[in-house]
Amino acid sequence: MPGDITDVYAGARHDPALIVPDGDRKRSLAPEDHETEIPPFFEGKAVEQTAYLGDPDMPTAEDMATLRRVPDKIPFKAYTIAFVELTERLSYYGTTQVFVNFIQQPNPGTSTGRATDPGAADAQPGALNLGQQASTGLTTFNQFWVYLIPLFGAYVADTYTGRFNAIWISVLIAIVGHVILTASAAPGVIAHPHSSLAAFIIGLIIMGIGTGGFKPNISPLVAEQIPREKMKVVTTKKGERVIIDPAVTISRVYNWFYLFINVGALIGQLSMAYAERYVGFYLSYLLPTIMFCLSIPVLYLCRNWYQRRPPEGSVLGPAFMLLVRGTKGRWSINPVRSYKNMYDGTFWDSVKPSKIAPENRPKWMTFDDAWVDEVARGWAACSVFLWYPLYWITYNQLNNNLTSQAATMSLHGVPNDVLSNLDPFALIIFIPICDLFIYPALRKAGIRFTPIKRITAGFFAGSFGMVWAAVVQHYIYKTSSCGDFAGGDDCSSPINVWAQTGSYVLIALSEIFASITSLEYGFSKAPKNMRSLVAAFALFMSAISAAIGEAFVPLSTDPLLVWNYGSMAVIAFIAGWIFWFMYRKLDAQEDTLNELPTGHMGTREQAADVERRLSVISGGYRPSVDRAAEPAPAPAATNEKI
Repeated sequence: MPGDITDVYAGARHDPALIVPDGDRKRSLAPEDHETEIPPFFEGKAVEQTAYLGDPDMPTAEDMATLRRVPDKIPFKAYTIAFVELTERLSYYGTTQVFVNFIQQPNPGTSTGRATDPGAADAQPGALNLGQQASTGLTTFNQFWVYLIPLFGAYVADTYTGRFNAIWISVLIAIVGHVILTASAAPGVIAHPHSSLAAFIIGLIIMGIGTGGFKPNISPLVAEQIPREKMKVVTTKKGERVIIDPAVTISRVYNWFYLFINVGALIGQLSMAYAERYVGFYLSYLLPTIMFCLSIPVLYLCRNWYQRRPPEGSVLGPAFMLLVRGTKGRWSINPVRSYKNMYDGTFWDSVKPSKIAPENRPKWMTFDDAWVDEVARGWAACSVFLWYPLYWITYNQLNNNLTSQAATMSLHGVPNDVLSNLDPFALIIFIPICDLFIYPALRKAGIRFTPIKRITAGFFAGSFGMVWAAVVQHYIYKTSSCGDFAGGDDCSSPINVWAQTGSYVLIALSEIFASITSLEYGFSKAPKNMRSLVAAFALFMSAISAAIGEAFVPLSTDPLLVWNYGSMAVIAFIAGWIFWFMYRKLDAQEDTLNELPTGHMGTREQAADVERRLSVISGGYRPSVDRAAEPAPAPAATNEKI
């Protein structure tokens, strides 16, 4: 296995294929196509850990401070995974796009729920006639459900099935849910609202299970196709020395991955809004189901092409036990003293196996010191994600209240739920601009727009988007024929529905800064055998935000909607400032955290053997996340399980 510490006595004929993540089982590559690894013991002599971990082309401290950072090339197989994500997002957003009208609006008297006169300016499809609070409640429940299940899907993938197997199983489950949703909108079923609602909820739950198994595994899988995991200094054709930085490459991968997501979302949302208006809800559920089925042949044909990490058993327990063990003896009745004890710089060092006598180590401590550093970095990332619910409550307004707001404005022939497509449309425009022009320009100018800074900017952009929505809502109340009860029947404001554009554009910018960065940050900071779990934790923050959103449901009705949007704006703005204040020191350690060596897990004997052998290697570099340090050398080998 790559980086297997039990192979340290391998001689001069150490097989270079062993360091390729898939092992090159068929030996189809020539030796020169592999990057040869130096084991800790070579030809009977201990190799300095700096040599073991280092690389002649690794940047020096001076290089890190002066050279421009550039991304590596993205392999084509990563784009095939992005296409699978595109079909899944098309199916998900295509169906959820019409949820509000399906639940909230009354059936206009057609067998499919379509508008009686689709070409009319005020044409409004509908089905169940349950009102705005019911539609907000059910869509918020769906938001909570599809982001709660990823915790289970990630655990199964990391522990039992592996990411790829979890993905295709989840695709099949989600398709079953889509089929049931389609049945709930069939003409014979929609005529019986109670039966239609029951089928709708069942389909919603099953689709959520499939989505929950899919989402936390697809995003790590796409970034794992990047071959380079350490920095390298190269000279461009123009003679400029630059650093190929895996962190920059991962950032680019997720920018384009998110672009694919929003291409799917835009196609799904735009086409299904017109499908419900002109044909009926059953078509709005059927077409996304068919498109999602396109992912199955892609996954099958590319299954042996992808780099796939095998499951490594349960690692959540040891990671959690490390956290609990680290807090022992640090609690105090005085909260200030407790805080100082937790952040005295020794928290994670104190729980490393090398600091605990072998006879005193618990049975679950079957890893080396490097894995403790990785876990510390992973927990730090999770603490960053704990702030995301206060950001997501601004984004979630797209899914319900802003759609309802559009229905109270002058539509001029535009379906009220089409306006939300301004969000993916803006993302499709701004993502390439940021990735190809703004971010490179900042790097060339020596300005590092690091993940923590981007997340902070995301909070502020989301806050400004809610300010825009609050101002628009104020003028809707001021100009509506029904005053502060603008959502009533036969009520309309003369304000053009395109006045909502500012909210959608600002929220789209906030997604580029906060949402895309969460994918990047989770992947780069999680231990390799916990990437799905950390991704699921980040997704779970959307579920928490949905639960918080439930508390705001009473504000999701007239005449309180200005307070609703205003509250979101204030919360996100204050949270952004506090977030930056708390994590500005972590931001300064970005390179150190990214360059930690890969940890090992195995039996207790193997873990002890790792530390014993590394202890005799002189001149080693053992970075710690408890202190800021110069950028650490990147590991020369990718590691699997011991």
